[in-house]
Amino acid sequence: MSKFKVIDLFAGPGGLGEGFASLPEYFDIGISIEKEASAHRTLLLRSFFRQFRHVPEEYYEFLRGERGAKPEDELYKLKKFSKQYQRAASEAQCLELGRQNNKIIREIDQIVGNDPCVLIGGPPCQAYSLVGRARNAGIAGYSAEKDQRNFLYQEYLRIIARYQPVAFVMENVKGILSAKVSDQGVFEQITKDLQQPNKATGAKPRQGLDRHDYEIFPLTIPSDVEQQSSNADHQSQSKNFLIHSERYGVPQRRHRVILLGLRSDYSKRRSSSVSLTRTEHQATLQEVIGDLPALRSGLSKGENSHEAWEVMFARSLPEIAKKLRASGLNEIGKEIRSVRKLIKSPRHGQGGNLGVIKRKSIRSKNLGGLAPWLEDERLEGFICNHQSRGHIEGDLHRYLFASVWAKVASQNNSDSRFPKASDYPDFLKPRHKNFDSGKFADRFRVQLPDMAATTITSHIAKDGHYFIHYDPAQCRSLTVREAARVQTFPDNYFFVGNRTQQYVQVGNAVPPWLARQIAIVVSKIIS
Repeated sequence: MSKFKVIDLFAGPGGLGEGFASLPEYFDIGISIEKEASAHRTLLLRSFFRQFRHVPEEYYEFLRGERGAKPEDELYKLKKFSKQYQRAASEAQCLELGRQNNKIIREIDQIVGNDPCVLIGGPPCQAYSLVGRARNAGIAGYSAEKDQRNFLYQEYLRIIARYQPVAFVMENVKGILSAKVSDQGVFEQITKDLQQPNKATGAKPRQGLDRHDYEIFPLTIPSDVEQQSSNADHQSQSKNFLIHSERYGVPQRRHRVILLGLRSDYSKRRSSSVSLTRTEHQATLQEVIGDLPALRSGLSKGENSHEAWEVMFARSLPEIAKKLRASGLNEIGKEIRSVRKLIKSPRHGQGGNLGVIKRKSIRSKNLGGLAPWLEDERLEGFICNHQSRGHIEGDLHRYLFASVWAKVASQNNSDSRFPKASDYPDFLKPRHKNFDSGKFADRFRVQLPDMAATTITSHIAKDGHYFIHYDPAQCRSLTVREAARVQTFPDNYFFVGNRTQQYVQVGNAVPPWLARQIAIVVSKIIS
């Protein structure tokens, strides 16, 4: 059978596309469009990676730090790879839907044309998210009706209307289920429009293509209960579109709305279920990052050396332990005294963006296919994007307190696995007016080793307070690579840009392992 070309809109670093590209017998990424420059650079590098049946050694030399600090330095300049680079540049394009529509249409016309295609991607979600709506409510004169981000899905609709894809996958935040514009439910309007994209937009199909309507499916309902669900009320039905990633082998409690649209001529003759298959084991954080090299945190003020890091803790921990005991937190104080003996600057220090050597391979048998999906033997033990960031001394003390609390709570089978703001003694509280307000009870949150991580979001780029590593001896926030592991990006997937940009890319992405499972469902239906 001929392959289906994939149009990837709002592609980010390529998480959703990676899942579809992992089934090359069915899907061929025709064009990926992303407006943010650093995310596009990552997208371009991954497209370059996919141009080879056998990835050249030069790519792995780059990941080991032997060919410059970024792919533009040497890798792209190698003459023998000029064709692969040109094909990658044709596939991964830095364009903005809504502002450069004419150019985007020309590019898709040239690359996809009238070929059978699949559309993937979701409009930016900030305006729909619960946090975003709370922030917008505090902006004087803000009007949801005038916020163009609320209507980017209409540009998505026009692409469907023009190219009539056999299927589309649209992802967004769960806040879209309750968002409203002019008292009209956003989700209800979107699903209505997606069923009849040509009618909703007034756009015509590209010449040579027939006009179709679409049927919208959730990916969480087994086929034997689909009819039962269709008779439920609308609110219950909308919740069926919310995917809990941890139920499908992703080591993260990431909850996102994902819609599968099938063109009417395909939905009528489908013979397989549109639901994802739940995994028996929920992958844990330690299972996916426990093999990575131990790192120390950086010191954002003063000297940032291995010796200064060790001296800082040697000087401060006895006093912290003493004050904790005086505050009635005897077990925490005792454990911190024990941790003091373990705090030694690790072999790899703060790590690095390229060429950090791993300790061992993933050994968990519970991960099934996820372990080989993440690892790549050709990396020869090297890991990239694994570099800790610097923190002020006060935050490091709070990180240590939180991670030790989690360790003691686990040993005692306590329900309170990490400390709330009210649990911090006064001498450890930050000088934030709202710390004791109750609005930010978990401002400092340790990620627990024996369960899936909380949602990796782009906020990880601002600080690491919600993403504290569970190991007290490392006393730091998660690295980009650890966040990428939680998001299920393969280890040979390099994130381009500075560290802040890398964090944003990872936080905004769809987990590729989940995307692969969605791609498998789509392939069974349309093949």
